[in-house]
Amino acid sequence: MNKTELTVAIAEQAGISRKDAEKALKAFTDVVADELKNGGKVQLVGFGTFEVSERKARDGRNPQTKETIQIPASKAPKFKAGKALKDMVNA
Repeated sequence: MNKTELTVAIAEQAGISRKDAEKALKAFTDVVADELKNGGKVQLVGFGTFEVSERKARDGRNPQTKETIQIPASKAPKFKAGKALKDMVNA
């Protein structure tokens, strides 16, 4: 399912226009991204948690040249599914 299909499904499920569903989806993604950017997390009970994981700097290897390279520390967004979502998927 892509963004357009998701927007249509949200509009049908909520009984709102596609334009309103698109605005709501955009607002949701913006709020989650801003919270993660500020170092916070977003927890939706029963669905899951969006948070940021810290990756330490490490040595890597270029597979073409076999040269050792330094991979810098970084932050990566992470989603952990909640129990209710896991149970629904496995039902």
